[in-house]
Amino acid sequence: MHMRPDGIIIAIDGPAGAGKSTIARMLAERLGYIQIDTGAMYRAATFLLAREGIDLGDSTAVEHFCRNIDIRFESVSGRQVVRANGMDVTDQIRTPEMSLLTSRTSALKPVREALLKSQQQMGRKGGVVLEGRDIGTVVFPDAEMKFYLSASVEERARRRCEELTLKGEPVTLAETIADVAERDRQDSERDIAPLRQADDAILIDSSRLSIDEVLTRMAALCRTKIRTMELTQ
Repeated sequence: MHMRPDGIIIAIDGPAGAGKSTIARMLAERLGYIQIDTGAMYRAATFLLAREGIDLGDSTAVEHFCRNIDIRFESVSGRQVVRANGMDVTDQIRTPEMSLLTSRTSALKPVREALLKSQQQMGRKGGVVLEGRDIGTVVFPDAEMKFYLSASVEERARRRCEELTLKGEPVTLAETIADVAERDRQDSERDIAPLRQADDAILIDSSRLSIDEVLTRMAALCRTKIRTMELTQ
């Protein structure tokens, strides 16, 4: 296996609230790689579909609309900004309502096909970290490094509840546990690209690990893989 021009592709899959986005961002920074936030791409597409009032049951309308979706990432003062058709939607796409709606829209074939092409185009040269539900199984099944990052439903809900409370949103732990469990069910049971662990992915349960512990473990494994590939060139 030859090294890609810019490095390896690192795929991080797992359920909602496992810490994938945070770890992907920090891992990319540590390795000097680029993070392609696929979850934000789906949320941004969902935001646009909802804003335009597109009927999600009308596959023709969804497909037509997705042809004109333009999602980009920008770094502004060290903060990653998500732009959807030119609008800054960074904050709007992180609400609980948008999370549940995204689980529906991300199961739609026209949405997945449109974003799949964008993701593959962005990452094909390597030197990237991507996280989502099907990166190692569908988007980049040939990724050189695959992780499946998980945690218990209760722990993921606790983290999510803490995050929302800090933002001033009135939520309870019981409600958040129910939301996380429902998101898991939707993601695992959908017909197109359901959430599952790739056969060659390394499982990391973060329930009792700090972010730094998870990051250190994953970075070490990635560096070993990179060194091994460089030696066999």
